[in-house]
Amino acid sequence: MGRLSHYAIIILGLFIALSSIGLDFSNLALVAGALSVGIGFGLQSIVNNFVSGLIILFEHSLRVGDYIELDTGLTGTVKSINVRSTLINTNDNIDIVVPNSEFVTTRLTNWTLGERILRVRIPFGVAYGSDKELVKKAAMEAAAEVPYTLTHMKGREPDIWLVEFGDNSLNFLLLVWVNRQGARRPTRTRAAYLWALETKLNEYGIEIPFPQRDLHLRSGWPGKPEVSEPVGPEDNDQNV
Repeated sequence: MGRLSHYAIIILGLFIALSSIGLDFSNLALVAGALSVGIGFGLQSIVNNFVSGLIILFEHSLRVGDYIELDTGLTGTVKSINVRSTLINTNDNIDIVVPNSEFVTTRLTNWTLGERILRVRIPFGVAYGSDKELVKKAAMEAAAEVPYTLTHMKGREPDIWLVEFGDNSLNFLLLVWVNRQGARRPTRTRAAYLWALETKLNEYGIEIPFPQRDLHLRSGWPGKPEVSEPVGPEDNDQNV
């Protein structure tokens, strides 16, 4: 409402200023025709972004402070929503100006729209023959040591799943609910859990395997030609 009131005051002031210099607005058809020509030739993108900004404000699909991700791969926190564009602050503290139309015409992922928390999935693998219960214990302890983990919310406890028998490893999935700080730093959050997992797995002596390949040699390859030489009695002990 504050933003709409701001726009209404600007438009009203513009009309009053133009009226004070003698411009007659009685012929609205002429004014509307001039505006349509101007919009069609030079102001189409500006009006598109302006209307998109109003749609964003009415739908509440984007708010200041939300952590978002665009189809282009851009991620960051919404810093401000302006008339023509929205200011995004990335995790590297870089401010990027994005036209409002991109938030309406393309797919937008808002990580913190409904709630300020979310669940992350951390895949990892261990060697065949590892104790599954020990792997679960190590993963739970690793999750508890990361400060982004939610530990006191019922129904949002960390969990560990065995999801696949891989070529070289038993593949597990660590599912953890993280707080707002973790939701706004997905790369740092993933790195923190991987760091803690590697530390705990080493502490319990659980091997993290590397890719292995078996090489099978076919029989019947052409061998080195044998050279027959006469063997005397004195050479019997030296030739096999």
